[in-house]
Amino acid sequence: EEQTFNFKDPKGVNSISFVLDSELEPIMGVAHGVSGEVKCDPKDMKKLRGKIVVAADSVRTSNELMTQKLHSDEWLDAKANPEIAFELKSVDSVKADPKAKDSQVLEVSGSLTCHGITKDIKVTVTVTHLPGRLKDRLRGSEGDLLVVRSQFTVKRSDFKLGAPMPIVADERQIRVAIVGQCPK
Repeated sequence: EEQTFNFKDPKGVNSISFVLDSELEPIMGVAHGVSGEVKCDPKDMKKLRGKIVVAADSVRTSNELMTQKLHSDEWLDAKANPEIAFELKSVDSVKADPKAKDSQVLEVSGSLTCHGITKDIKVTVTVTHLPGRLKDRLRGSEGDLLVVRSQFTVKRSDFKLGAPMPIVADERQIRVAIVGQCPK
């Protein structure tokens, strides 16, 4: 049976991190403003659909000046483009995760929107359905959890994020580790 999982985390733990690993100036950051919904039939992950959203102004680096630059119109343009979003279009394949009995590895197609630009991408996602485990995360709550993990790379030039420069890498490594909840 299809369930709707909400990724707006009441604990504030959900985050998506990024790394631009350049030769002279490696940059790491994190975004905490995660929300969105995913519809899922745990018995048929091919039907998985949904959208995960990150508030652009929640993206931070360890350097405040760099964070301000990241929010500027040259980079994320957080005022004009307040959301970074991944919309899942299709699940291309599903296989059991050999490392975790409750997990499945999905190859998915979707669209990533950042800085007002939308690009189609394919990513590998590990999904773990944990029936009845919401109470273990939020005391007094009944329901299920859906844990989503992924690592993928996008080019900042594809989204016109900053001017090309040799000290900042073009490839941005993205790491997703988020939990959705479906209360009963």
